[in-house]
Amino acid sequence: MKKRIHDIELFLKYPHEVQRELLKKLVTEAKHTEFGKKYGFKDISNYEEFKNRVPVHSYEQLFPYIERLMKGEQNILWPSEITWFAKSSGTTNARSKFIPVSQEALEDCHFKGGKDLISLYVNSNPETRMFTGKGLTIGGSHQINEFSPDSNSFYGDVSAVIMKNLPIWAQFIRTPKLEVALMDKWEEKIEKMAMITSEENVTNLVGVPTWTILLIQKVLALKGTNNILDIWPNLEVFFHGAVSFTPYRELFNKLIPSSGMNYWETYNASEGFFGIQDVANSDDLLLMLDYGIFYEFIPYDQHDEEHPDTLTLDQVEIGKNYALLITTNAGLWRYKIGDTIKFTSLSPYRIKISGRTKHFINAFGEELIIENAEKAITIACENTGAIIDNYTAAPIYFDEGSKGGHEWVIEFKQSPSDLDTFSQLLDENLRKINSDYDAKRYKDMALVMPVVHDVPEGTFYNWMKKRGKLGGQNKVPRLSNNREHIDSLLEMISSTQV
Repeated sequence: MKKRIHDIELFLKYPHEVQRELLKKLVTEAKHTEFGKKYGFKDISNYEEFKNRVPVHSYEQLFPYIERLMKGEQNILWPSEITWFAKSSGTTNARSKFIPVSQEALEDCHFKGGKDLISLYVNSNPETRMFTGKGLTIGGSHQINEFSPDSNSFYGDVSAVIMKNLPIWAQFIRTPKLEVALMDKWEEKIEKMAMITSEENVTNLVGVPTWTILLIQKVLALKGTNNILDIWPNLEVFFHGAVSFTPYRELFNKLIPSSGMNYWETYNASEGFFGIQDVANSDDLLLMLDYGIFYEFIPYDQHDEEHPDTLTLDQVEIGKNYALLITTNAGLWRYKIGDTIKFTSLSPYRIKISGRTKHFINAFGEELIIENAEKAITIACENTGAIIDNYTAAPIYFDEGSKGGHEWVIEFKQSPSDLDTFSQLLDENLRKINSDYDAKRYKDMALVMPVVHDVPEGTFYNWMKKRGKLGGQNKVPRLSNNREHIDSLLEMISSTQV
């Protein structure tokens, strides 16, 4: 771990040199692939040539290559054999995405990210005792690649891909066993995980906040207590990612009532491992620069343009919203991942996830992103004693004789003292945070007060189950620019009440 901390210090000191060398290595290694030949990789010697020659790609534009890989062809996007694909939950559109995962991506990105997470945590917490017990990991599931059953290839949630390929030593320090952790029947899996792990000395948790809460609640119910430390007295850290932790912090403080509990954030996805919290009690993430990923950044106002301006690391500015563009050691070339980030520091490069390019509400020019929503909800909760579990929001479109607005469906663990006050605080803080939203709300000219529904406990779980979206990699769509999700949810609630 100490050696790795030294390596990290090197890329902190020489970030631009590390990224330039990485791009050169990626292009050189892929020059004999079909993609490399098409774009003349053997003649590319610097970033400007790479930028001018290789177009920006969406998933849809790369999919014809990926589909051929899934059918068993090789040397298409990347020279080494691709036998694993990470299946995305499809939060940006209704269709699942299949992301190629090379051996290099596993070793030099996903595994390396996991080891660095522990290294950075231990470096900040030298008195840790997490190694005296086991890590509880909530994984997804995997299956044989149905597109090519004879090709000995597989796809699944990225967590399942990682867990299935972990070295044998890693299996000794985690719980439950793989056959339980990778079960595809989610409800049965949670039950079994609760039974098994409630008898283990769990010192650390790894997972998505929403599903980790569900497991903790199952364990508490099983053991008849409301304090998880009665069961796991040595629990000291939760390594979390995938969704913002801010709305869940208060609930975790209640479930794990310990001043010594640590929360350590990561930024990893099907496409790669990008950032790790490196300072205690911070929500900034250190951008990891030596994971086989070359980064570019698109100014947010150009994220949906066909030929956007792209910036390298040495051109970004603090506080500006950028869409993330990556080139990876699994053959994703200038790929728009769909996330937006902001830099909070340029030395070293630290970031915050601000939202998704397709996960927003902009029906009236208000450009509401997840970062705005999370801040406003947190303030509204703090001032009304509420604790939130899940939420989603969508526009209310203009209709004859009525104005537009936003509709929120929120499941509280602890309802606000007054829902009208909560709604008013939500609106007031969205106006403070987002000037575009404020302009549309001025004298109710374009947008009226948001409509907020307080729904019963279990609503989102039942809705996700109905949609076949239970599992660690599936996330509730927070903000949608259409009413597909919210109408489906409200319809289910209405039919249940009838």
